[in-house]
Amino acid sequence: MSILRAERLAPDIAAVRFASLWDEHAARVQAYAARHVGVEGAQDVVAEAFLVAWRRLADVPDPALPWLLVVARNTIANARRSSSRRRALEAELTRVAHLVDRDDDPHVPVGERESLLAALAQLTGREREALLLVGWDGLGPVDAARVAGCSPATFRMRLSRARRRLTAAADGPAHAPDPAPSPASALNLGVQP
Repeated sequence: MSILRAERLAPDIAAVRFASLWDEHAARVQAYAARHVGVEGAQDVVAEAFLVAWRRLADVPDPALPWLLVVARNTIANARRSSSRRRALEAELTRVAHLVDRDDDPHVPVGERESLLAALAQLTGREREALLLVGWDGLGPVDAARVAGCSPATFRMRLSRARRRLTAAADGPAHAPDPAPSPASALNLGVQP
């Protein structure tokens, strides 16, 4: 048989192997997933596990069930981590929004506050903490580094990076036609445009 003909048969062989895997193991993978995420979430886990199996069909060992269950377990773990990160981010953004709402500076228009919140949301947790320790808590870099649990040099680098990223994300005076202060400088975060 020529190489060209073998390449044409490969998709058929792959389809037959995948259908066999599905017929033999989908119900068992579904039962495994249902025990861990409930009946509603189990279908998504099965779909993802068999998508991975299709993409890596040549890597699926025999027997395939243990391999498929590991893929299902990893899919469940990834979904849980993602959900946990999403909840942590939502809690952090709520906390930051609460801090801004508590600081009713009449000199900062509502639109600029919203712009600042959006810019703060784009920063990492460490960058946001660095800005807040200096801007809102009024700490110097040495004391802020102690609170953040890092060296003063590391904190200064983190603060510098956070200021650059916040300035880039916020609508600063360099982009506005009027001489109004940027949201970051209006809230005394020490951001230099």
